Amino acid sequence: MNATGSWKVTMSTPAGPQDMQLHIDAGDDRFSGRIESPLGNHEIAGTIRDGALHWQMKAKKPIPITVDFTATIDGDTLRGKARLGIFGKSILGGERLPSDTAPPQAVAADVDAVGEITGDSIDPRYAEPYVDINELRADPVPHRYVHGGFRNSDARFSFYFPPAEQYQGRFFHNTYPMALSEDIGPFPIEFEVSTGNLPFTLDSGAYYVQTNLGGADRAGGMADPAIAAYRVNAAAAKYSRVIAAELYGPHRPYGYLFGGSGGSYQVIGSAENTRDVWDGFLPFVMATPNAIPSMFTVRMHALRILKKRDRFPAIVDAISPGGSGDPYATLNDEERAALREVTRMGFPPRGWWNHAQLDSGYFMQVAPMVPMLDPGYVDDFWNKPGYLGHDPASGLAALRFTFDTTISAVTPGFPPQFELAAMPDGDCRNAHLIVIDGDDAGRSVPIARVDGHRLSFAYAADQSLLNSLRSGARVRIDNAWALAVETYHRHQLPTPDMCGWDQFRDGHGRPIYPQREMLIGPFGAANTAGTVPEGRIDGRMLVLEAAMDIDALAWQADWYRGKVRAALGDRGDEQFAIWFIDHTHHDNPQTPAARAHTVSYEGALQQGLRDLASWVESGQRPSSTRYRIVDAQLELPDRAAERGGIQPVIALQANGGVRTDVVVGEPVHFSAQIEVPPGAGSVVAAQWDFEGIGDYPHDAALTPQAMLSLTATHAYDKPGTYFAVLRAVSQRQGDVATPFGRIENLARVRVVVR
Repeated sequence: MNATGSWKVTMSTPAGPQDMQLHIDAGDDRFSGRIESPLGNHEIAGTIRDGALHWQMKAKKPIPITVDFTATIDGDTLRGKARLGIFGKSILGGERLPSDTAPPQAVAADVDAVGEITGDSIDPRYAEPYVDINELRADPVPHRYVHGGFRNSDARFSFYFPPAEQYQGRFFHNTYPMALSEDIGPFPIEFEVSTGNLPFTLDSGAYYVQTNLGGADRAGGMADPAIAAYRVNAAAAKYSRVIAAELYGPHRPYGYLFGGSGGSYQVIGSAENTRDVWDGFLPFVMATPNAIPSMFTVRMHALRILKKRDRFPAIVDAISPGGSGDPYATLNDEERAALREVTRMGFPPRGWWNHAQLDSGYFMQVAPMVPMLDPGYVDDFWNKPGYLGHDPASGLAALRFTFDTTISAVTPGFPPQFELAAMPDGDCRNAHLIVIDGDDAGRSVPIARVDGHRLSFAYAADQSLLNSLRSGARVRIDNAWALAVETYHRHQLPTPDMCGWDQFRDGHGRPIYPQREMLIGPFGAANTAGTVPEGRIDGRMLVLEAAMDIDALAWQADWYRGKVRAALGDRGDEQFAIWFIDHTHHDNPQTPAARAHTVSYEGALQQGLRDLASWVESGQRPSSTRYRIVDAQLELPDRAAERGGIQPVIALQANGGVRTDVVVGEPVHFSAQIEVPPGAGSVVAAQWDFEGIGDYPHDAALTPQAMLSLTATHAYDKPGTYFAVLRAVSQRQGDVATPFGRIENLARVRVVVR
């Protein structure tokens, strides 16, 4: 085997095919050389045994992993494989380059070789900040706006400084993966609290920091994920202190980084991979590294099964106040298994209130990941034992369809939308649109939304393919992937500390379903957080988790608490606190129906930032919520004194119970006890919504205090089943006038009018 020479090699990776140049100097049983690749430039050394080359490379992109290579040489052809850590196997193929080809250059300084990021370090890629706007603005409140970036990069930042008399020596810094602008929102995905509230920030004595996370610097499959995860944010946060010192005099401002959903990954990545850049961290509505896509797929499976016989109304009635408490009572075996599976994964049963509008949700934004990273899954699902598609009893084969049609119109945009000449009768959501003809024949993209004949696609979809398609192009709709992905979570078992997957192990802890070679979740998490979270945080962290979250299931915050404790030992509880906010969802309520079932956590987020600042600056640790996780379900104590945390707790009754039956015109007597956890402030407002439609037209008269009783009487003039709601608001200082730090909760009771 003559391996000496230069080779052009292509390696398949989760980010697509990657080309590299390899130069080898081979001896009898050992070799050395250099490699130049999108994974970085490396000196290599390895062994020759059993007719093959064996070597190892420690890559830092897209995340830090060790890559193990094995390759054989046959004349001028190289073939082999690589094991990419948690990302499974990759295939190598290559050919010998002409003998006069220059070998790769010796490894040179890399602008992405940043080392440890500290308060004093200088990131070589973001070493030269500049300011191009520095001006006073009056809207929405008076502030100084400073805009700039870093030379030789696409990274941009904006700082919003309060008047000197308002400033208290701190900044709040928001992060979110879809932050395509360095200014305060809005971002492409509607996520209300992903953007900053400038009046609140300035009222808190802080200035506000926002970046574009690197802009074009973060683009490309092999770009360093730390750029968007924390490098640009860290460089901007550190430079903001320079500007703050120029404005207010020499000092070091305290810094607090916060972000929700995907932004929570970035906050955690920053807490684990930087030191002395920020002082406190507030991730909210967070998940585990294995959440994507499993948190969505398990819901999709339950939705399909339970909608076949319209079982959701009975399920919701059973778990609502005054219901039977048994959501399984009317279900057959298949339905019972589907509901049990999604519940044991951690989906909150109360989250089904919106079943009529529920679909795959944010899955559309991650749908392209599965076929990209695990292209063989769909064939295995339909053809191999252990997968639901192979089981004739599942009935899935009868739901399969393909449908050929043409694109009749294209609406440009990011991404574009297509109008199709004809549509199949089956459900096309999450099905794949496959190109039939031309150079792109066989390529596909998942469908995110269907409106008549109009198809919409996710921001994460293959934009190059979408932009290449024109009116008249022949396409095929195929739902094989849409059905297959619904149970993908069964084949993605993570470590046993993630309790939602316990149901998929036998009594000996072994998987009961075939497992894929690669866990997709950690790849997505690492590309957002910069690394897979391990719990080794710097600074203090307050996690805010939504108790009724159907996207980031509540037990996952407890999982991270365990990681912090394992990593930091006794210091874990000294640096980590957690709030579970009841009756809250991943998104704040935007419709009357949502407001009848859920409350906003924005006030809790605001108070969390202020309490985090008090913890860091004055040592006043916030009280954590006390809770239990049982079979992946969150359980909270009924009394505020026992529950702790920040949120008021309401005990509501109608005629002395959680259900009352009356006749039209008969008065119903409502009574409520509202308690605020010790030290969490006073109840400052309460509103009644007797019809349960989310409008809260009746304000309760009250004097702010930590515990109070309310009563009301209402008569209904029409028969029906009503869920009367009382919403209460507390505030740390008992301030009835301030719009900030208003912590909400609600309680519901059933009134049956005959």
